[in-house]
Amino acid sequence: MTTAPRELSAPTFAVVTGEQVQRALDGKEPEIAELVEAVYRLHGAGESVNPPSYFLRFPDRPSSRIIALPASLGGPLRVDGLKWISSFPENTRSGLPRASAVLILNDPATGYPYACLESSVISATRTASSAALAADRLSRDRVRPRRVGFVGTGLIARYIHTHLAATGWEFDEIGVHDLNAESAAGFRGYLERSDAKGRITVHDRAEDLVRSSDLLVFATIAATPHVHDPAWFAHHPLVLHVSLRDLDPRILLDAANIVDDVEHCLKADTSPHLAEKLTGSREFIDGTLYDVLTGRITVPADRTVVFSPFGLGVLDLAVGRFVHDEVARRGELHIVDGFFNELRRYG
Repeated sequence: MTTAPRELSAPTFAVVTGEQVQRALDGKEPEIAELVEAVYRLHGAGESVNPPSYFLRFPDRPSSRIIALPASLGGPLRVDGLKWISSFPENTRSGLPRASAVLILNDPATGYPYACLESSVISATRTASSAALAADRLSRDRVRPRRVGFVGTGLIARYIHTHLAATGWEFDEIGVHDLNAESAAGFRGYLERSDAKGRITVHDRAEDLVRSSDLLVFATIAATPHVHDPAWFAHHPLVLHVSLRDLDPRILLDAANIVDDVEHCLKADTSPHLAEKLTGSREFIDGTLYDVLTGRITVPADRTVVFSPFGLGVLDLAVGRFVHDEVARRGELHIVDGFFNELRRYG
């Protein structure tokens, strides 16, 4: 007995603009937090395919790169796709954001791409939501931080603060440090406009900010470690090491280390990768955020805790699908008619 072939509908293709992405995500921080946690749980349970990221580098532009993050997410959030994100730090000299990105969503049934979304905001959102989730879960067995410090004051720092505030965080003190005084002043202005609670202090020295903060957010464009002294962390803060290359390996070796994915994080000369090279071992890694979410490990209250997220493509896919479905629900999808033209196998 043969089974009749499954009917597959003709594919459509939509383009979702950055403005639409922002409207779809505006005020949705709590929902995105739940979504990001669900993705981490699916990934930890093996319901994903998340290959290594691929770096396109340029001999004539060594500070710049474009990264491809292919991924596939299973379970109830099923979607395949690719994020293609560039990092050109020199852009900031002319006021243009450092990063730009697109996200392609593919239909798991046919493999056809069905949407292209502007993705710098999606990428910033999943990064910020992941950081806020980690801050919450990693602080549950210790005194909840009341003093936050931001090292690096670009788009990612702004989004992380927004997601922290929208998921219940309040601070008595907010510290700010950036090598660019104009950027630091701009971030302070954002904090004041957003009615952020707590005293705001711009620190000229990174050491002063680190020593005066219980929750630290590193969101810089540093290519190599620039914070070297473990003594700065003697008060055992919780560190969201989002930019991955700020901390000297010795600081990590003196801390409890949580990553999003071990294989992804220990590559490309991240600080954890440098620590592995220095010691010849991965024993300094205490576990993953999934281990924390599922109670497999307990986060120490008497040590510095560093969360180093490499950034998983499955998070981009989940947030991208959320945005696509929200825009579709509103009846605002821009369908590109005739995008797929050769659809008859034999002409």
